[in-house]
Amino acid sequence: MYDVVISGAGPAGSKCAEVVARAGFKVALIEKDVNWRKPCGGGIPSAKIYEQYPDIEEQGFHKIQGLAMYSDDYHKIDYFSDNVTTSSLTVDRLAFDNYVRDMAVKAGAELFDKNFAHDFVYSNNKIAGVKTKTPSGEKIYQGKIVIIADGMSSRLAVRSGLRGKWTPENLGISRVEILEGPHKLDEKYVYFFFKRYGYCWIFCLGDNRFNIGSIVYGDSNLQYNANKTFEQFMQDAPLKELLPEEDYKVIWAGNFPEPARGVLEKSLYGDSLMIIGDAAGFVAPINGEGIQPGITSGQVAGEVAVKALKQNDCSSKTLKEYKYHPRIKKMIRKYKFQSKFVEFFYENNGENLNKIFKQAENDEKFRRIAIDIFIYGKTPPKDFISFVKSLK
Repeated sequence: MYDVVISGAGPAGSKCAEVVARAGFKVALIEKDVNWRKPCGGGIPSAKIYEQYPDIEEQGFHKIQGLAMYSDDYHKIDYFSDNVTTSSLTVDRLAFDNYVRDMAVKAGAELFDKNFAHDFVYSNNKIAGVKTKTPSGEKIYQGKIVIIADGMSSRLAVRSGLRGKWTPENLGISRVEILEGPHKLDEKYVYFFFKRYGYCWIFCLGDNRFNIGSIVYGDSNLQYNANKTFEQFMQDAPLKELLPEEDYKVIWAGNFPEPARGVLEKSLYGDSLMIIGDAAGFVAPINGEGIQPGITSGQVAGEVAVKALKQNDCSSKTLKEYKYHPRIKKMIRKYKFQSKFVEFFYENNGENLNKIFKQAENDEKFRRIAIDIFIYGKTPPKDFISFVKSLK
């Protein structure tokens, strides 16, 4: 019997486990495979990560200070920050996820590997734990609160009744590879290439390794195949300048889905239950940032769980505070806005994106606005859309 059972030991689940365990409660952190590397870009552009993990600088993750973004017709926006104290990070997800799991275990959480959560345990018709499949058979973990943090493919999220299955229009489908070999990348930069179907990226991980990928967004999933767009990207002339070799050693490769429409705000909590991270849509629609938002969702859910346990009330009446927490409300609003802007960006095969980047090349004031939108997710001036539409 545990106070909290968490299915999924990625960034969201691990941070949630850490928060609850530090408060002195008993936590079961369940993971299907700690050696599984999540197919993901692995970029962490938010400075908040330094607050959430004060010793992260000691881990040796690769630091990024610049961003080079290209439109589909190769107009460019370049940005560089001299503030090295809050540099973005690029990480190999296997190394990063093991780091955040270690933090949860050090705080007192019990980690259970090789456990695939597939169903709930019920008591008096209420969720009271989870069932897992393991190499040695089925196991049961009972808890006063269950946290669903096992990603896009979570069976529990659907079985909970809080949300249904994803549709292609609500997803981004990606192909990503970690390659090794000589390159001409600026190791302090992340490179984004916006396309009519989504975007592509490439950035260094250190030791002559780099992460490269292509993602197809929303309605474009009905027209484009992520593997084919990746192959086409590898032949792009600007990319060939950065990667002059014909063959690179493949360290790892995979495909992954991610939420493309923002937080599923109607699906965040129920009696004795909360959904966090990717499973709840905590991924930024514009740039696909999901690590830090997932961690924040886990941190807030953990704080709410602690409060509920202290009050001995784990009903939806208490857990709804998770959804209405200021940090969660802020992300919900931000991602709603971004989702609408993504639709505008990709109108007419990305024509508006091309206009924005072309204007930003020669208009410093407009360039600053574009950087604030793409990098910081800020709200643009009221006349921004009408101005872009008026451009030729």
